[in-house]
Amino acid sequence: MNALLLIDLQYDFMPGGALAVKHGDEVVSVANELMPRFGLVVASQDWHPSDHASFASQHPGKKPGDVIQLDGLEQTLWPDHCVQGSHGAELHAELDVERIARVIHKGTDKRVDSYSAFFDNARRRATGLEAYLRGKGVEAVYLMGLATDYCVKFSALDAAELGFRTSVYKQGCRGIDLQPGDVDKAWEAMQQGGATLLDALDTP
Repeated sequence: MNALLLIDLQYDFMPGGALAVKHGDEVVSVANELMPRFGLVVASQDWHPSDHASFASQHPGKKPGDVIQLDGLEQTLWPDHCVQGSHGAELHAELDVERIARVIHKGTDKRVDSYSAFFDNARRRATGLEAYLRGKGVEAVYLMGLATDYCVKFSALDAAELGFRTSVYKQGCRGIDLQPGDVDKAWEAMQQGGATLLDALDTP
């Protein structure tokens, strides 16, 4: 079976959100177009406690974009975003959520961030996504969402490493580009990691 993975289509990553991705709202219609073509659709949802250690607000004197060491890992600090139960954490209202079979929460441990929909950044804890997909007999995953250079990239790399045939819809992704060139580097990393990049909305 093929599965479509929708990565973090939440208000805080949309224009006007706390961690807005430029033109991020444009991918919602892409998701709605793609969902009917798949037997299984799963969405990930950043779901942070209000005191998450990746928030710059938790580190006096630090600002979003600064990089610190956090629990043994290099961590980029972000504005407070996708706090559990907040409007910013909600999936976009125009997303056809009735087609989504499962929503996977990530970033729930305040001590470690979780860019990937499969594991936290330290790979200490799985989100349950791999087990869910295996249980459904999924062999190939197609990804899209926000943001290209963070959660999409790390989700795609993990999917490929776990042995899923992995493809990414470029039209369905938008990036942050915190450092100019980050998005281009992300596409290269995904390709080198075994993911196929799709320029068109090809039906699997």
